[in-house]
Amino acid sequence: MSKGYKILWADVAEHDLMDIIEYIAIDSPANALKTLQKIKKMASVLYSLPERGRVVPELQDQGIHIYRELITAPWRIIYRISDKNIYVLSVLDARRNVEDILLKRLAYSK
Repeated sequence: MSKGYKILWADVAEHDLMDIIEYIAIDSPANALKTLQKIKKMASVLYSLPERGRVVPELQDQGIHIYRELITAPWRIIYRISDKNIYVLSVLDARRNVEDILLKRLAYSK
């Protein structure tokens, strides 16, 4: 059996996650903890199933196919596969218009 992928969180993704959790915790610390666990659990599936997520549609429309995403409503976990590493690059609220954020953060940092 082959070894799984290594999941690495970019600073900006960790910052996204912290902002989300802090915002939710204002009204409900318990919901903040549940959200943190939900997002981390979803990202952890990439250890053995790195291609589980779809190509990010907003980037695919721009001809960029190297970024994938997992959805755990309402959050989008944006990542990239490189060799045996998974780089979690952003955690975004799917209710927002995220195309500009994605293009700024991901497409131009190739």
